[in-house]
Amino acid sequence: EIFLIVLATGVFSFAVKRILSHLELQFLKTSNLWDDTLLSAARRPVTCAIWIFGLSLAAYSSSDFSDSEVLGLVTTIQRIGIIGCFTWFVVRFISGAETLLVSPERMSEPMDETTVSAIGKLLRASVIITSILVGLQTLGYSISGVLAFGGIGGIAVGFAAKDLLANFFGGLMVYLD
Repeated sequence: EIFLIVLATGVFSFAVKRILSHLELQFLKTSNLWDDTLLSAARRPVTCAIWIFGLSLAAYSSSDFSDSEVLGLVTTIQRIGIIGCFTWFVVRFISGAETLLVSPERMSEPMDETTVSAIGKLLRASVIITSILVGLQTLGYSISGVLAFGGIGGIAVGFAAKDLLANFFGGLMVYLD
């Protein structure tokens, strides 16, 4: 039974790869560049998510034959894996969008490389921090204390470095204008 589940997962993963390759050929024919970026960002995380679901299904079916305590962690590992795959997809999409926005061959009016790089780094950092917090919550840790400490720490740093932050955001606004 476990072998059949793993085999079905492999066949399904292969079929999804073929479908995504066919979609990529169709998307290359269109003038929209965002669908190409979305598909290239989704290709590997989708395959990884398929394998996570398939192997967790195999682990669930093996729990009928074994009373190992490790099998109790399968749900948690599956959730963490899906969070990781989603984070991987979003980070890859941000990187692809960053490349797309500064490319003069693809965009009629490419954006400034420094601005796009800064915004991309901020977006990637916020996605990774959010996924770490969601992963910790999934593992059973209470993140309310971390969020409260971060909020209070942010207020303290804001008051302590009020002039520095005002100059930084003022310079950022002048640069963006």
